Amino acid sequence: MTEPITVTHIHGERVTVASGGVELLAYVYRPDADPFESLKPYTHPLRTLAGNAVSGYRPNDHRWHKGLQMTASHLSEQNFWGGNSYLGPEEGYRRVEERVGSMRHDGFEEFTVADDRLRFAEKLTWVAHPSEQHSGGQEWAQELRTVEVHSVEPAEGTWAIDWSIRLTNIRGEELRFGSPTTAGREMAGYTGLNWRGPRDFTGGDVFGPGGRGGKGEEGASGLMGTPAAEAPWIALTGEHDDVDGHSTLLFSHAPENAEAVHASHWFVRSEPIPSVAFSWAFFEEFALPPGESFAYRYRVVIADGAWDQERAETYLKSHGW
Repeated sequence: MTEPITVTHIHGERVTVASGGVELLAYVYRPDADPFESLKPYTHPLRTLAGNAVSGYRPNDHRWHKGLQMTASHLSEQNFWGGNSYLGPEEGYRRVEERVGSMRHDGFEEFTVADDRLRFAEKLTWVAHPSEQHSGGQEWAQELRTVEVHSVEPAEGTWAIDWSIRLTNIRGEELRFGSPTTAGREMAGYTGLNWRGPRDFTGGDVFGPGGRGGKGEEGASGLMGTPAAEAPWIALTGEHDDVDGHSTLLFSHAPENAEAVHASHWFVRSEPIPSVAFSWAFFEEFALPPGESFAYRYRVVIADGAWDQERAETYLKSHGW
């Protein structure tokens, strides 16, 4: 049985979702941080039904990491990830403020609240840094983002968030998507929808289908760079500070992602920081011609307790798309 949710919309700022007296998430679409962090919507906090925090916000190692957030680390020499830009093996990471772009909230095309489900479709514009070099904040892409919160199930200790993106190139010339790995840094192909975990998830266990993964960073390393075609889902389990207990996050590709033109791979770390990304340009760049679009759909399941492969697969089989 699903549990009712309570949705609060502070217009012009954020949307929060609560159930059973616990605020499960806040989706902030008018961020007010340093522009160097790449101003764009983010989802933080994320909490389990028991109220345990499972997202990190502006950690001291990467101030631009904010819970669950759509990113693009390398996009035609702009950085829609935030923070330092990776400029290749010789220069490494550098603070280059004029490379950092932003994502502008343009309004909601749909906003529907049911007893046990929230669904909204948000219109955004991806804007290059407002420097002379990049045409004074040129609009590069339009995005239609759909977020759906559903399946709040106290008996299972779970709830889920579906996140889809349809991105269209409006720049007038091709957009090239890449990552630090495509720029020369081995096994650092982070880009796309990214989750940053709380500090106490450092060293958490990472596993996927077919017995992939395992304990701590060794498990994460075993899944780093794995094609989504081989592992359509992965999970990370961490043990909390403050309270006795574990939580698990399950990350899953929608079936239609397998037909996408640009194949996805997993970016996953357990140490030195807990982070997972649905990377769409891990090993190779791809180009998006003017006027063309690409689309992906994902699911993140937030669960109380320490799951294993069997528990994850049972959940996925019983919760269709």
